[in-house]
Amino acid sequence: MQKFLKDWRQDAMNRHQYDSAIFIGDKLLALTNDPIDAFWLAQVHFATGNYSRALTFLEKHKLIDHSPACRYLAAHCCIKQSKYEDALSTLGDKTPAHLLGNANKSRRKLQHTNGNARNGVHGKGSNRTDKAERSENREREKEYTSDVKYEAAMCYLRGICFAKQNSYDRAKECYMDAVRIDVQCFEAFDQLMKNCLLSPDEEWAFLESLEFDAVITDNTDSSQEAAQFARMLYTTRLSKYKNPSEFSNAVESLSQHYNLHANPDLLLSKAELLFTQCRFKQALAITSSVLDTDQYNFSFLPLHLACLHELRQKNALFLLSHRLADLHPEEPATWLAVGVYYLTIGQIAEARRFFSKASMMNPHFGPAWIGFAHTFALEGEHDQAVSAYGTAARLFQGTHLPQLFLGMQHLQLRNLTLAHEYLTAAHALCRADPLLLNEMGVVFYHLDHLGDAVRVFQQALAVAADIGSDPKAWLATRANLGHAYRRRHEWALALAEFDAVLRQGHQRDAAVFCAKGIVLLELGRGWDAIVALHEALS
Repeated sequence: MQKFLKDWRQDAMNRHQYDSAIFIGDKLLALTNDPIDAFWLAQVHFATGNYSRALTFLEKHKLIDHSPACRYLAAHCCIKQSKYEDALSTLGDKTPAHLLGNANKSRRKLQHTNGNARNGVHGKGSNRTDKAERSENREREKEYTSDVKYEAAMCYLRGICFAKQNSYDRAKECYMDAVRIDVQCFEAFDQLMKNCLLSPDEEWAFLESLEFDAVITDNTDSSQEAAQFARMLYTTRLSKYKNPSEFSNAVESLSQHYNLHANPDLLLSKAELLFTQCRFKQALAITSSVLDTDQYNFSFLPLHLACLHELRQKNALFLLSHRLADLHPEEPATWLAVGVYYLTIGQIAEARRFFSKASMMNPHFGPAWIGFAHTFALEGEHDQAVSAYGTAARLFQGTHLPQLFLGMQHLQLRNLTLAHEYLTAAHALCRADPLLLNEMGVVFYHLDHLGDAVRVFQQALAVAADIGSDPKAWLATRANLGHAYRRRHEWALALAEFDAVLRQGHQRDAAVFCAKGIVLLELGRGWDAIVALHEALS
């Protein structure tokens, strides 16, 4: 009878017939009085959204302290009801330090023991003993691995609670501990990457510290392959400002050997790399190809919207934002799309209103905060812009962009000391952003530190070349380098830079022709200077 009821219960769950599953599960529990069946029934209540009932059920049957799985489910019920203090009380606010590092060693030890038993280490006369020992080891390994995974998941829930309480440093540590305990706890890793809680250098250092060898499968060879596969998957989620070659190698391997060339997550990573390289058309082509087949893949929308804005695709933004507003008004990305549309057509006040709405729906939605701050910057409301960028900097501590934008605001206000401080702070987080290096060079230029300005402008152009960025996107930086050479009286070098700017794109830029004319006058080439100045006037 018990097997019949368990099969009936599972069949109902497979068809998402939760009322049937609850009805049968309740009868099965009355027959068995087994804590496992009680936990199973609590999980069904959780799946239906009856979080209060699931929590009450766990408390009624005294299951919360029965196992890590029960404690995890109880805390999850509290979080779903926004009872974060109760969740932390259930979880405990400290990470199980004994599991950090030891969990993976213990799992490898169990796996090694099983491997020896499978290989007949104990000799021919002990087959029965070997079988019993293998069975016992497998059960012990399975139970231990399950407990470790739930402990890691509870670290993840602690991070969620701390993040909701605006304790971002503690949240970051909890997420990192979760992945250290169980490298397969992707939710915690995703929170670290998605919310920019680590700088690019910290991301790569964290990846190197993870013990992917702890991934266990049926045999050692497949475990090694699974470990390498997991590492490559995680590599594609890291910042695209650092180690682009390693990212490309990981994507190529996943595409060729595992048939993931059309996988949306990998395509999103490729599009992000193209966006950091200022190759907006190629990035838009990738995001559009995915959204054509999965038009409500909300993870793609922020990048897709950014590409549409950079390319001034007003009609596409209008259609997309209207469709999202009609079908998904509950999604923050919907109102981000509306805000980007109004920003693109120049209706700044309307854009601000919708960016604000998106940020209120999800206070951790980075693109909405950045867009909200941009609206103040575009209207010259520098104080409000500084305040909004400051909020973004507190929320997203691992990204350099808020610090960069704060530096740009102070540069516009001619607060050169403050601008230098913010840009230096941004540079400490990310050393491979050409835009950041350009802004630092501009600050040095205005401070009359022309040698430093030349060095930083050259570094910006070198970094842009290293990451494969579109050279035309950095013509302004090359022009700035030419001006720095001009003020240092290095006329030949300045002329070479201005000629390069005119040759590569700014063929009708009056300011560049004027600067070129001044340099030619200093070189004693009067007629060439007259021609350049006439070009500037025309």
